[in-house]
Amino acid sequence: MQQVSFSRDSNNLFFKTLNQRVNKYFKENNIKRTGNWVLYSKAALMLSLLFVPYLALLFFPMHNAFRLLMCVLMGLGMAGVGMNVMHDSNHGSFSSKWWVNQLLGNSIYLLAGNVYNWKVQHNLLHHTYTNVEGVDEDIDIQGIIRLSKHERWKPMHKYQKIYAFLLYGLLTIQWALVVDFRQTPRYIKKGLSAEGELNPRKEWALLIMTKIVYYLFWLALPMLVLPIAWYQWLIGFFVMHYIAGLILSVVFQLAHITDVVEVISPEDLEKEKRSWAAHQLLETANFATKNKFISFFLGGLNFQIEHHIFPTISHVHYKDLAKIVKKTASEFQLPYYEYETIALAFKAHLNQLIILGKQPQLG
Repeated sequence: MQQVSFSRDSNNLFFKTLNQRVNKYFKENNIKRTGNWVLYSKAALMLSLLFVPYLALLFFPMHNAFRLLMCVLMGLGMAGVGMNVMHDSNHGSFSSKWWVNQLLGNSIYLLAGNVYNWKVQHNLLHHTYTNVEGVDEDIDIQGIIRLSKHERWKPMHKYQKIYAFLLYGLLTIQWALVVDFRQTPRYIKKGLSAEGELNPRKEWALLIMTKIVYYLFWLALPMLVLPIAWYQWLIGFFVMHYIAGLILSVVFQLAHITDVVEVISPEDLEKEKRSWAAHQLLETANFATKNKFISFFLGGLNFQIEHHIFPTISHVHYKDLAKIVKKTASEFQLPYYEYETIALAFKAHLNQLIILGKQPQLG
């Protein structure tokens, strides 16, 4: 991993001031920084959206069109669990009780992911080195989609404005098939761990065991129970994952790859001498924060700025924290990027794909 460091300049006063104001907010309102009944209710709803259609498929006869609809609902539930349950839990913000966070953080295994790999890639690399070329693996799509001006351009990138969204849906299906088996040995070799001492044997055992259980639950059991051909269930399985993957991928892209947010190289980061908190403001954008449904379903991930500066605070508080963050950023003459609607954010991402898809001019 490339050596990347942040400046300890006057911008750190911004984070110190902001932190004091946020702490004051929680103290004066006498509320915890973790989840509340709203989050717990959402968790129950999202888990139901994932499992009720699954149980209906297994135990109730229905036409194939309705079976496909159940798979669509499960895809929505899978994304909902990922954004509302797993995400907060693995940031330690779902509950003040560590065992609750650990238990619900393990819901990532239901989504085909892996706790160890996710925490390294997301908590450690993405949240620390947001949008830093060669370090933040969330922006590394193996050269298939060019998300940075620092990446080598290929002729196929001219068409990425068309095929990018088709590929975004493959996110969680890749978790199920290949990603974890590539990341685990790489992260272990580098000695990376988002928390505590690294235990390679434990991580390998968990990876293999949870994948076996995952395949049995989502693939083998439906194939044995449902009165349909095996390939028909594979279609449903793919539809479920594709919907979940598309939602999760697009939410990330709208917050980090737009016409105002660009990937930065480690060299440019060093030259600009950014503080960590200022870097988060410069590399992140909010969108559709006034849309109650979007905020509800996306687990507050449309308040991406607040999440990046305060990842250990539950998303149920982001709406109120946004007022504090925006005001403080303005006082320190720092940017606060936001798109009023999801359509505007989508357009900004598409524009960036078009710009990065053009062949760079030599010289």
